[in-house]
Amino acid sequence: MGWNQWVKCVAPFSTAQSFIALATTFATLISSGALAVGVLVISLTSGVNTNVSNYMFGSILSLSHADAVLSIVLSAVVLLMFVLLYPRIFAVTFDETFARATGTKAQLINSVIAVLTAVTVVIGMRMMGALLISSLIIFPALTAMRICRSFKGVVICSAVVSVVCFVIGMAASYAFELPSGAAIVIVNITAFAAFSFAALLKKRA
Repeated sequence: MGWNQWVKCVAPFSTAQSFIALATTFATLISSGALAVGVLVISLTSGVNTNVSNYMFGSILSLSHADAVLSIVLSAVVLLMFVLLYPRIFAVTFDETFARATGTKAQLINSVIAVLTAVTVVIGMRMMGALLISSLIIFPALTAMRICRSFKGVVICSAVVSVVCFVIGMAASYAFELPSGAAIVIVNITAFAAFSFAALLKKRA
């Protein structure tokens, strides 16, 4: 595969995406993937300090009952917000200036999204770790963008991909005694590669 084909394969679906967004995508792919592979290699060889490992790379066993309940509540709030505020969320994320012009309280919507994202990151750090949590948020969306062309399609597909990758990653973590965070990231990378390949085949067809 030539360089031009590779760029087309992994580039975001919208031609309006800036070079900075593309560079950020590549940085996330490389850094998260390298971290995940490194954690797996370390865990299979010499090992690392348990406390440090749990903080930096996460452990599902570190989740408390309160964390689990908060995760369920947060999921319900996010789903409810998406259903009720979908037109406003779409307007703000697609074109904030236009959203303000139509009377949408863009600042309020951005604040709500920021708060929910922050809570998600804090909870996810317990499971994924401080260094891999960005992958849990970014990879599903990047994967969905390979085959979906609408905002709603990307959101729904990324949610499905996220759940499937999480289940497979946890199963692999349990079966092979691997760190849960790193296993989930590896599964997400595999899904991204598969979707990118499928998108490339679709373009050639």
